[in-house]
Order: sequence, then C-alpha cells, then structure tokens
Amino acid sequence: MINFGIVGTGWITHSYVEAAHATGRWNLAAAYSRKAETAQEFASKYSDKKVATYTSLPDLAADSNISTVYIASPNIFHYDQAKLILNAGKNVILEKPSCSTLAELDDLFATAKAKGLYLIEAFRHIQEANFKLLKASLPLLGPLHGASITFAQYSSRYEKVLAGEVPGIFDLNMGGGALVDLGVYCVAAAIDLFGAPQASTYYPVMLPTGADGAGRLILTYPTFTVHLCHSKIYNSEAPSEVYGEKGTLIIPTITDVERVTFWDPRSKQKRVLEGVRKPEELNLKEEAAEHARIIEERDEAALKRLEQHSRDVLSVLEKARHNNGLLFPGGK
Repeated sequence: MINFGIVGTGWITHSYVEAAHATGRWNLAAAYSRKAETAQEFASKYSDKKVATYTSLPDLAADSNISTVYIASPNIFHYDQAKLILNAGKNVILEKPSCSTLAELDDLFATAKAKGLYLIEAFRHIQEANFKLLKASLPLLGPLHGASITFAQYSSRYEKVLAGEVPGIFDLNMGGGALVDLGVYCVAAAIDLFGAPQASTYYPVMLPTGADGAGRLILTYPTFTVHLCHSKIYNSEAPSEVYGEKGTLIIPTITDVERVTFWDPRSKQKRVLEGVRKPEELNLKEEAAEHARIIEERDEAALKRLEQHSRDVLSVLEKARHNNGLLFPGGK
C-alpha cells in the first residue's frame, strides 16, 4: 500500500483518489491546500482514512508517513511544487501538462534520478485498456495514411471571458489556454501512437485574455500527417480516427474510450474489436494502477518510456505556444 498526499483539491484530484483507492494499492494520507477549510473539506470526503491536512507545502513534503505526492494544482505551479516535493525525498505523480518548458521538466527528471525517486506525468488516456487496444491494432491498417484526433468541450468559464473577465483556465499568468488544457490530450495520444513528429504547426483561436480558446495542430511524420483539433469554446462529437491502406480505426472519444472499431474498406463493414468499456468503470483506475505498479516494481524501462513521452509532448506544446506568442510569466 502506497501512502500518498495530494496537492490541488479540484474534481480531478477527487477522481484520482477514488480510482487509486479502487486499485487497492494506494492510501490517501495527507491533503494540502492554501486554506485550512479547503484541505479539511477535501479530507472529510475520505472519513474512512486518517488524512492529515496541511496549509504549508514544506510541511506536507516533510510528512514521513507519505512516500508519494499527486500534484494537480494550476499549471503554472507544477514545476516549483514538484521540485520541492522531490527535494524532500518523495515520488511525484504530476498532472498534465507537466511543466511550462523542457528545461523545467529536464531539471525535475534530473532531480528525481539523483535522489532515486520517480516522477510520472499523469496522462490517464494512454493507460486505458482500450487506448492500448487501439495502439496494438495499428498493424491492421497496413501503411498509415494519417489520423485525426479531436477533444473539444465547451467550457462554462468561457462565458466569463465573453463578459470581460479572465478566468484561470484562460489566463496565461496561470499557465492556461486550450492547448495545454485539452490539446495536450491529443498531442499525448498522437505521440504515444506514432512517436515524436518531424515537425508541427499550430493554428490557435485567440481570445481577448491573450490565451488560446481552441486550435488545430498539424503533426508531420515521414509519410503522413496527423490533424489535432481541440477547443474549450465550442463542442465537437467527431470521433478520432487512424487511417491506413487496409482500413480505419475509430474511437468515439480520445479519453474514456468505450470501444475500438475497425472499418474494412473492401467489405464496407465495421467490426468492434474486443474491449468494450463499461460506463460505470472508473476512468482513472487504469493509470493509478500502472503508477502503483511502476513504483512498487521499480520498473525502470516503463519509467524511461514515459519520461521520453513527456519530453516529446512538452516539446510540441512549448514550440506551439512560443511560435504563437502564448507566453507564460517570465517568457516561458
């Protein structure tokens, strides 16, 4: 059982904690928030656990009862908080996007390695069984012709932007924007499926806040291109697809993948591959289980693959932002 603490008290943290507990391999032991009442309210949701609460991050980091910390704070705080936790001798599960720059991420990985610790970026979808089924089914397509990956969900906070406000998710000072919030899922999926691209070009939809509200990102590979579409200012129900000489693989959504369908161009028929997801299944359980396995088994090979994946994803994000003037504080 891994005793862990959390930084960030939003819905994603509750989802991760619930999923982690469902694996039977994690135990929530500490919660941090800048406000005591917020930390206590979060801890109260897990009354069956003995959860210490903190309003000081160094105090959380010094808690000898925890070995790992899950960080899901606003993006702009990720680097500093992860660095503090690693320096305190604890593993870090860091929500996407990991950092603002590759230099920051490289520093965190170097710190973790120097201390014999693990830093893992929490990309839930690439750990899902059906996403892995999609990846394993790529040979069915023969030579690849391309792919389209979509994640577009209208955010209620866009209404605040229209009213002249600057909510955190659309605030560059908080590390916000559609690319780093939802587009990162598309980038992570593409790189897990096809590897790092040779080149990339981003076409953002800019908002009055200075951040991007939506965008289209083109990834170029030696023999094909991948089209990524993401948005927080409009909705899309378009599926994600991978195209090949021998057919098309289709998934309804890029996260919480319910099924993988193969379309045969010669028979003009669709076939659902094994692995239909049950709606009641916890959508972060698979990643929480894999994080625990890597830590418990000290799976250096898996860790190395995830580390390279995180670097490749951040490389695309950083280039896309900087080429379009989407700069975080300090020119990041």
